[in-house]
Amino acid sequence: MTINSIFAETILLSDGWAKNVTLSWDQNGVITSIDNEPHTVSKNKAAGPIIPAMHNLHSHAFQRAMAGLSERREKGKESFWSWREIMYNFLAKITAEDVQAIAAQLYLECLKYGYASVGEFHYLHHAIGGKHYDNLAEHSHQIVNAAKATGIALTHLPVLYAYAGFDESDLAPAQARFKTDPEMIMKIIMETENTATQEEYGYNTHVGVAPHSLRAVSTSMLKDMQNMLHQHNPNAPIHIHIAEQMKEVNDCISSKGKRPVELLYDQLSVDERWCLIHATHLTDQEVTQIAKSKAVAGICPTTEGNLGDGIYPMVDFLKQDGRYGVGSDSHVSRSPVEEIRLLEYGQRLIHQARAVCADENTASVGRKLWCESAQGGAQALALNSGELAVGKRADFLVLDDQKPDLYGLEGDTILDAFLFNGNENLVCDTFVAGRQLIKNGQHESEEKITQNFLRTLKKLKSN
Repeated sequence: MTINSIFAETILLSDGWAKNVTLSWDQNGVITSIDNEPHTVSKNKAAGPIIPAMHNLHSHAFQRAMAGLSERREKGKESFWSWREIMYNFLAKITAEDVQAIAAQLYLECLKYGYASVGEFHYLHHAIGGKHYDNLAEHSHQIVNAAKATGIALTHLPVLYAYAGFDESDLAPAQARFKTDPEMIMKIIMETENTATQEEYGYNTHVGVAPHSLRAVSTSMLKDMQNMLHQHNPNAPIHIHIAEQMKEVNDCISSKGKRPVELLYDQLSVDERWCLIHATHLTDQEVTQIAKSKAVAGICPTTEGNLGDGIYPMVDFLKQDGRYGVGSDSHVSRSPVEEIRLLEYGQRLIHQARAVCADENTASVGRKLWCESAQGGAQALALNSGELAVGKRADFLVLDDQKPDLYGLEGDTILDAFLFNGNENLVCDTFVAGRQLIKNGQHESEEKITQNFLRTLKKLKSN
């Protein structure tokens, strides 16, 4: 049965909490009306409070298959850079078919935990050993297929990757699969768009670009890429890893005489189309630059914690009305609750205070971080979403308020408890563009997707 409206006793709209509301949307999943009226038997009734869905702005889907496999000390001090070698060894086994199986499982889990969309920062363009496919976009097609199999909204971000360091040195053999140039990326973008349209998934697929980092792409190449993309689609998003590790910052200073964020803003025009992933190590001036540019800071707390990156300077950024969202990145967690909880707790540990990210306008930490992360994530993924209002996409969650952690709560306390109380998944239903993809915690294709993932894991771990 197709659903195009839902009645909620409690719902978080763009202007605050409301009671006894019917939310309706059109065939494209865009909200057409929000009415206060009594519930009738003929209406679909939400099982609990409705809140906006979250948007996962940063994903490397294949890393879902290696989550938990790198938690050992082997060679003295472990770091991001030693983890990267483990990751390179793992991905050397992965085929295009594996990519689809892994991504489908990941996207299924993301939906179950409350994400309506995902930004796939995708750099597996070539076959094992760096060999080329006849179709350069083969892996990208598999990502689109995985998104289609689950129904999650996809912003596909093929990665421009040319160099091994700021000195523009050649890629190492383990990086050969990543090698691209702007012309190749544009081919991938156009073929991915064609695939999405042919498979009647176009309404739920957006495509942008992801220059991997300033150590992997020169600023001149990045300018060329930006110009090509602008001619193709001036509103397409641009994502880049930046200032994640202090070694990266110091190497950039040694090679270019500037810090990564400083160099980016000095050489390019950064605006609201951009998403700066991690940006962990910033000066006060760089915090201000990002906030003023209206770019989104893509914060991935569980991955940044797992890799020992550091903690984003959130307090100063919030004071300047900076825009931000969260991503699951390496997928050691697939829950937006865990990302936002760790985002706040990291700030509490640094500042030795509580409710650090709240302010005089929004006293509730839960409401402020959830709503602003949803809006920032939607911006980063070029989605007309992030809040529940007429004209926005019907991307929303139904929470289970019969569970002890939410039982009897009202208003902002619902979100505070959702984020900061226990570890049980409290998402009952997930709607993406008006389509109910998770019902009572389950996806209709869950068994098939998970069995395919398990077969893929068995193969990868036996190699």
